[in-house]
Order: sequence, then C-alpha cells, then structure tokens
Amino acid sequence: MITEIAPAPERVAPEPARSRGKRRAWDEVPRWQIYVPLSVYLLFTLIPFYWILLFALRPAGSTSLVPWPVTFDHFQKVWTERSFGTYFQNSVLVGVATLLLTTVVALAGGYALARFDFRIKRAFMLALLCSQFVPGALLLVPLFQIFAKLQMINSLGSVILAETVFQLPLSMILISGFIRNVPYSLEEAAWVDGCDRFTAFRIVVLPLLRPGLIAVGSFAFVHAWNHFLFALMFLSDQSKQTIPVGLNTLMSADSVDLGALAAGGIVAAVPVVIVFAFIQKWLITGFSAGAVKG
Repeated sequence: MITEIAPAPERVAPEPARSRGKRRAWDEVPRWQIYVPLSVYLLFTLIPFYWILLFALRPAGSTSLVPWPVTFDHFQKVWTERSFGTYFQNSVLVGVATLLLTTVVALAGGYALARFDFRIKRAFMLALLCSQFVPGALLLVPLFQIFAKLQMINSLGSVILAETVFQLPLSMILISGFIRNVPYSLEEAAWVDGCDRFTAFRIVVLPLLRPGLIAVGSFAFVHAWNHFLFALMFLSDQSKQTIPVGLNTLMSADSVDLGALAAGGIVAAVPVVIVFAFIQKWLITGFSAGAVKG
C-alpha cells in the first residue's frame, strides 16, 4: 500500500540564550587566532600543487626550485605522444554521461522516497545506507560477469553504468532530503490550479532543486572523472582509456617521467577546478540545504 506523505507544519523554536552567548563569545575571538591557523593550512595545502607546477613547467633534468625558463614540452608530450587528448575526451564522455544518468534516476527515486510511504521504505533506506560501506573493489567480479554477458566489456558504456550504480545510493538519499525541504503545499496549490503531478513537479519543485541537483551532479561527475578502478578493469583498448589510467601508464617499474606525470596531473585537475569555480555558490547551498531536514 503506497500513501502520500503530507508533512506537518513546523514550529520555529526561539534561539536559546546559551546559544546567543556562544555566538557572542565566538565574535570576540581575536582575528589572528583564526587567520594564522588557516594560513598555515593553506600553505600546507598549496605546497604540493606548487611542486607539481614546478616539475611540469621546468625543463627536464633541471633541479631549480623556480620554474625558469618555463617550458611546455611536458604538456605537448603527454597530449600528443601519450594520447592524453583521447583520454581527455573519454573522461569527459564518462563524466557527463554519469552525471546525467545519476541525476535523472536519483531524482525519480528521491521524489518517491520523499513524497510517498510504502511498506519496505525503511528497509530500502537502510539498504541504501549500508551500500555505502561496500568498497568498489568488491563489485568488480559481479559487474565484470554482468558486462561480459551483455557484451559490454571494453566499452565506455560499462564504465558509465558502473559509475552510475556506485553513485546512485548516496545521490538518491541526498535528493530525497532536498525534496523534503520543498513545502508540500506548493505542489497542492499547483494541483488545485489544474496541474497533474508531473507538471507540478516540473514547474514548481524542480526549479527549487537547482542547488541540490548541482551538488549531486558535481559529486557524481568528479567521482567518475577521478575513478581509476572501473576504467582499468573494464577497458582494455588504449583508445578507450580515461585520464586516471593514462596517468598510470606514465609510471613503469624502471622509471617515472616526473615532468610528464606532473603535466598529466595538471591536465586532469584543471577541468575539475574550473567546474567547481563556477558552481561553488550552488554547491555550498545545495549541501547545506540537504544536511537539514525541512
């Protein structure tokens, strides 16, 4: 038996005096006690990035701590000789397809969890939570057998489906939290105006879920972009490999090309940094909205 959930109106409790006292105490903390630890942490975080830039931009064989003279030979080498242009295209395809599939499926499942009540709902939610404790390596054997029977081995579709399956549980839980924060009365008002359920969801609810969808989609994209294991196991053709596997080819048992490896790491990191630079506003809003049940 499936029934709809009509959330009860919430009561806003007044802020306790103890909480106001803690807030005033925090405001009175000297600024140097905040900025000094943050500056140390920022320095500790940026040193590895500077080291990567140093190896990528200085000539091969140089031991200088300053990348001068600047050279882009390592970038040209990994992009042309090491086929990083092909790896980049494959990673973009896998990341975007995983983003779209995860968002669409998780949106449908999250709406069902947020707006309907059914017998196995608690068991289903528990199963979703427990699935997060299962490492991806344990899924390799069953997924490989499934894709082998479907004749999808050595196909980007196998990696896309595997990444989507791996991302769906958490994405569905997060989106259900976002939908619960949307007042149920908005959908009811749309129904009174003559909209069906799908139209009301598309016109009223979906625009309000933009921060949540961006948060879930970006999380799925970054995980698919950086994931190494599925691409390594399901793809054997070099022309279908992704960037993480391509970086692994730059290391051998005898030697490591540090300049090419650093240049490949920058090529892999720059698109993710650019994406997060544009969506950080909605990303922070989305995660903070999904963290509190509304």
